[in-house]
Amino acid sequence: MERVTLRIPKQQIEEVEQMVETGEYPNRSEAIRSAVREMLSEHDTEPERPSEKRKRREERTWAKV
Repeated sequence: MERVTLRIPKQQIEEVEQMVETGEYPNRSEAIRSAVREMLSEHDTEPERPSEKRKRREERTWAKV
């Protein structure tokens, strides 16, 4: 696995840590890997119309800050 360093807002890290504390994920790294997997699985590689792309972006929960 590659190591990646990134900056994440404190509130989001606190939410991730809460998921770890409740046992939803074993650690922060796995929680973030899971989020990346979800993002990639939602990413559609086929071309789409701008209106479809806008609708899909509005439905995403992982990109909200």
